[in-house]
Amino acid sequence: MKTEFLMGNEAIAYGAAAAGVNLVAGYPGTPSTEILETAAKIAGGSFYVEWSTNEKAALEVAAGASYSGARTLVTMKQVGLNVASDPLMSLAYVGVEGGMVIVSADDPGPISSQTEQDTRHFAQFAHLPCFDPSSPEEAYAMTIAAFELSERYKTPVLLRPTTRVCHACASVEVETERTPKSPCGFIKDTQRFVIFPRSSYLNHIKIEERYKPLSDEFSASTLNRAEYAGKIGIACGGISYAYVKEAIGLLGLSDFFSILKIGTPYPFPERLALEFIDKTDKIYVFEELDPVIEKELIFLCGKNNISTEIHGKYTSDSPIAGENSVEDIKQRLAAIAGINDSAAAKSSDSTAAKNSDSTAAASSDTAAAANSDTKTTPPDLPIRPPVLCAGCPHRASFLAVKRAMKGKKAVFSGDIGCYTLGNAQPLDMVDTCLCMGAGITIAQGIHRVEPDTYNFAFVGDSTFFASGITGIVNAVYNNCNITVVVLDNSITAMTGGQPHPGTGKTMSQNPGNKLDIEKVLAGIGVTEIAVCNPFEFDKAVETVKEVSALDGVKAIIFRAPCVNLSAPSGGCKVTDKCIGCKKCINETGCPALVVDGKKVKIDDNLCVGCTLCAQVCPVKAIEFSVK
Repeated sequence: MKTEFLMGNEAIAYGAAAAGVNLVAGYPGTPSTEILETAAKIAGGSFYVEWSTNEKAALEVAAGASYSGARTLVTMKQVGLNVASDPLMSLAYVGVEGGMVIVSADDPGPISSQTEQDTRHFAQFAHLPCFDPSSPEEAYAMTIAAFELSERYKTPVLLRPTTRVCHACASVEVETERTPKSPCGFIKDTQRFVIFPRSSYLNHIKIEERYKPLSDEFSASTLNRAEYAGKIGIACGGISYAYVKEAIGLLGLSDFFSILKIGTPYPFPERLALEFIDKTDKIYVFEELDPVIEKELIFLCGKNNISTEIHGKYTSDSPIAGENSVEDIKQRLAAIAGINDSAAAKSSDSTAAKNSDSTAAASSDTAAAANSDTKTTPPDLPIRPPVLCAGCPHRASFLAVKRAMKGKKAVFSGDIGCYTLGNAQPLDMVDTCLCMGAGITIAQGIHRVEPDTYNFAFVGDSTFFASGITGIVNAVYNNCNITVVVLDNSITAMTGGQPHPGTGKTMSQNPGNKLDIEKVLAGIGVTEIAVCNPFEFDKAVETVKEVSALDGVKAIIFRAPCVNLSAPSGGCKVTDKCIGCKKCINETGCPALVVDGKKVKIDDNLCVGCTLCAQVCPVKAIEFSVK
């Protein structure tokens, strides 16, 4: 064993390696991305790692390997589990041979997602065991435990870290000796691996019958525990357990509250929970995000005719949306205990100071200064909304379509990726955004209601392969009149620059079979396909006008590499010709363009010399120069 300073996501990858994983597959999405990237770094040829086309494909690749006895890890964010839900539900019935752990990273807040959905509901829905880590250390341990449980019960297991666990860092004791499992190979068994209605019925019964044994096992597991002190109970799970522990410590109330920590929310550890209910007068529940633990406790009280009060989201005693925090929980616990929050904090600080030794003098002085009457409140940070990078080809693509459609009735359906930021002013070019691949099908629905409207669907090159193709097939099959705009920047940019089937490189940066977007479009029946560089701006505008005027499904591929893929060859400069009209700023919104008095200047640290501003300038006051 050795100690590594790891992010929660890294800890999960290390845990999978320690468990002898043979295959890791996933699709990038914050907050889960680093799991697979770390797995690729530490694999050393001992196990296979891939970025799959989407989450559904990743789960199905892993299922095939698992049927052959391999241990598999599948990674995605919570909305990706929606994409994978079809194979997930069937796999819950069919089961696995080699251990399978499916990581679905939840995003309370949400911080970088469309929804705050809670994966614990999927565990209940699919009848799959679920682990909910509260720290990077626990994420490592739970990953190993999840593989072992998966193989014993022949079922996939869900691991559900939340953003703050995924991105927290801690010192973790990791196994240095890693031996991948030796798969048995695929053994034909149509009764098991071919899902017929009769077998589904029988397997459903087996799934229901394992609930109680799993619940009893989880009640005895160290992943769930009761920490007894006072008669007021707190039930919590995941990162909320860490928040509760810190809040109680700050308040100095460790003898006042008892804590029930739930590390496996499904199946619920009923026996342990009933013991906790019996030893407390009332229970307050803190969890992210939905009232899963709370509902289980209410159910147990009702089922067993117990009158213990359960307080949580249903009683407005904890937030119904967004993340929990130490500060919010501290204030609520102080109110429950009937004490003044600030007074408790001062008492806690005083106790900590008395217990410190002389080596902490400097630290104590700092704390005293922080608590003095002269303490200053730090200024509020300015709001910095995300923007497209300077030189991003998507900006030119959006502007070309906007110019071409000026004066026309058009709707612009967007998608998930960097280009979602095209909704911001001054571009204002994303009218809808639902989930990956939905822009193409939403455009079809709008067309059915408003056939005389120009309907554009923007999709990135990675999203095209992930979940865009089926929507285009639907449009071709149903004779729809839309324009699909593929924003091809040769990378999965928003999640950190991962490869995809159109890049010709695999996860390990080895050569792969490069799929040509034009050929894919032609192969599924799109007959009108145009390709152009959005930075050849006038040509791009004319291309949009010509293609969008055609009937049926047509496609424009705006192809230019992500600005982060290569070093700039030069930059742009504003000359004395500038008349201060600010058209370059007001049309492009490029962050490299700034107001300088009555005129404009260009930030050399940001400019990459894309020349979009130069082409937009009405007096040609901007010039490109080689660095």
